[in-house]
Amino acid sequence: MLATFHTVAEWREQRAAHRAAGRSIGVVPTMGALHAGHRSLLETARRECDLVLATVFVNPTQFNESQDFEKYPRTLEADRQILAGAAVDAVLFPTVAEIYPSGTHYTVQEDALSADRCGAHRPGHFTGVLTVVMKLLQIAGADRAYFGEKDYQQLQLIRGMAQAFFLETKIVGCPTVREANGLALSSRNVRLSPAERALAPRFPTILRSAADSTLAQEQLRAAGFEVDYVVDHDGRRSGAVRLGSTRLIDNVSR
Repeated sequence: MLATFHTVAEWREQRAAHRAAGRSIGVVPTMGALHAGHRSLLETARRECDLVLATVFVNPTQFNESQDFEKYPRTLEADRQILAGAAVDAVLFPTVAEIYPSGTHYTVQEDALSADRCGAHRPGHFTGVLTVVMKLLQIAGADRAYFGEKDYQQLQLIRGMAQAFFLETKIVGCPTVREANGLALSSRNVRLSPAERALAPRFPTILRSAADSTLAQEQLRAAGFEVDYVVDHDGRRSGAVRLGSTRLIDNVSR
């Protein structure tokens, strides 16, 4: 049965009992609006850990626009069904006040890797991400934490943060889950119109097929995308585009 917690104190009391029993713990931090990509992370954690904790928290500090935060889909009951179907043991649904009891005076910042790609187009975004992930990892006290490779720059930054601050939680990256047409699964996909949904799979196709990043940008614009960036970096080609009001990110191996 899925155990539900709303406060840090509630979870920590349970965590102490699991630790006393010698159980390993895996955590999957999410912002809800769960889909098959999240389920893949949860199932990997289930295979590798004695106990699986999911966190569901829409983090306001990583949104550049309050409107984007307000529009982020909240699907609590559907999320519960996915968590139960993946045999998750526990879920933490904290409030903003629970995660930020002293406001946002204390933050985690990175000043190199976070400056390009998504960082250049979303000022402050990665400070919000790293800060909330640091908090959630400290709260979870897990042996392993699972993140998708779709947000590859984010994954790199979280790994770097864990190493820099000597966190004992191992950061595990998991392959991107895609639809049959190649589009990476994302909670934001539900905001695409039917016409945008039909065009969206061209994004990963062009990332893979273009001879270089400049050509990829040209082809994406010609196809009807607004391009934030396409960059070849660290053996991967990463890109961010917009269709209407929806921003999509993806990366492919090179």
